[in-house]
Amino acid sequence: MKLFSLITLLIVIKTLAFANTNRPIADTVEHGTVLFDTDGNPINAHGPGVMYHKGVYYLFGEIKNGKTWLVPGQNWEDYRVPAGGISCYSSTDLKNWKYRGIALKPVVNDPDNDLDTGRVIERPKVIYNQHTKKFVMWMHIDKNDYNYSRGGVATSDSPEGPYQYQGSIKPNDQMLRDMTLFKDEDGKAYLIYSSEDNNTMHVCLLSNDYLKPTTTYVRILENKKRESPTIFKNKGKYYLITSGCSGWSPNAALYAVADNIMGPWEEQGNPCKGPDSGVTFFSQGAFVLPVADRPGKYIFMGDVWNKTDLEKSAYLWLPLSINDGIIEVYYP
Repeated sequence: MKLFSLITLLIVIKTLAFANTNRPIADTVEHGTVLFDTDGNPINAHGPGVMYHKGVYYLFGEIKNGKTWLVPGQNWEDYRVPAGGISCYSSTDLKNWKYRGIALKPVVNDPDNDLDTGRVIERPKVIYNQHTKKFVMWMHIDKNDYNYSRGGVATSDSPEGPYQYQGSIKPNDQMLRDMTLFKDEDGKAYLIYSSEDNNTMHVCLLSNDYLKPTTTYVRILENKKRESPTIFKNKGKYYLITSGCSGWSPNAALYAVADNIMGPWEEQGNPCKGPDSGVTFFSQGAFVLPVADRPGKYIFMGDVWNKTDLEKSAYLWLPLSINDGIIEVYYP
C-alpha cells in the first residue's frame, strides 16, 4: 500500500516504558516539525529499514526528490518521482542522525538499467553476513507500471556503503513487490514479499551468502491482498505486520503470528489502537526496529505519504508493545 498525506514531516519517538527505567530511548520530537540530520538538512529516507551494527543504528531509505507525476494508463493512482537511489544515516541514540551519503546511487539516461532514475527503487533493507563479511542490501526493483516486479541485491564492505549492485531476480520465477528482509538468530536470512499481483505473501529462504533466493519458500496470507510487510521476533514467536492494497491511501494494518517463520501463520487483528487506528494513523508500516539492549522494546516505523508531492512525504515512529503475545501500537 502507498498512503494518504500529511503536509509536514512528523516523527514521534514516544517514551517507551523500559524495564527498570522510565527514560525514553530518545527525547520526543515535537509534532509538526521537520526532522533534520546533524548537518541541518531534512532527512530523506522513505520506505526505510534499520540495521544495528557494532553499537550504531544505520537508517536506509528511498531518496525522493523532484516533481511528482501520475503514471498514465494505470488502474490506481500511480504517483512517482525520479528514482533517487538509497540514502544512509547513522545514529547511536535514535535521535541524532548523521548523513552518511548515498549508499546506492541511481544511474541516469540508461532506461534498461535497473537503477535508472526512470525506474522504481523501493524499500531497502540491509543485513550483515558474518561469513562473507559483506553488508547485503535487498530492495524492490520495478518499472513504473509495476510489471517488472523483481528483487534487487547490492553489497558493500562497510555499512554505509557505497553498495555495488549485483542485479535483480524474480524469486522462484514469482513477482516480488513490497518486501522486507529478516535475519534470524541462527544466521539464516529470509525475504518476505508481496507476490502474485499482491494477492499472496511469500517467505523465501536466502542462500548462505544472502545473495540469492533458494527454492525453499512458502505462500502465506493467500488471497488476502496485503503488502508492505514488516517482521520481527519476540520470545520465539514471529510477528508480521502488513498493510492493505489501496494505492497511496491509508488503510488498516493487520498482523499475523507464527512459531516458525515458514508457518503456519495465524492471522490477528489491527495492532493499532486509538483514534485513526483504522488508517494506521495516516501512515503505512515500513519497519519494526528492535531497540538494542532493551529486550521486548520496539519502534514501529511508518511512512506518511504525500501522494501528489512525494518529496514532502513524512514519517511516523511509535512505540510498539507486546502484551501476552498481542501487539499494540498507540498514537499519543
